[in-house]
Amino acid sequence: MKFRPLHDRVVVKRIDAEHKTAGGIIIPDTAKEKPQQGEVLAVGPGGRDEAGKLVALDVKVGDRVLFGKWSGTEVKIDGTEVLIMKESDIMGVIDGAEASKKAA
Repeated sequence: MKFRPLHDRVVVKRIDAEHKTAGGIIIPDTAKEKPQQGEVLAVGPGGRDEAGKLVALDVKVGDRVLFGKWSGTEVKIDGTEVLIMKESDIMGVIDGAEASKKAA
């Protein structure tokens, strides 16, 4: 991707939600909600504090994150739909063990 976010912004690609419920019911595309999980594709250098000092971001490229339903701005970059949001819109990072269980 040829895009570098500025300041404390993060580029996130949504991770597709399950097509079935835990009970095995298949959810049609029209009834699905947009997933609130994603993978970080790019991060900005960080924000500045009151003293003007650069504060690095807590998330890094490759992290799986959880964000709010209405967070970010949807854009298309290189034919891929992504979200650009501030780091403060991200609720947390999903640890590797948990992320691999959900992907399986």
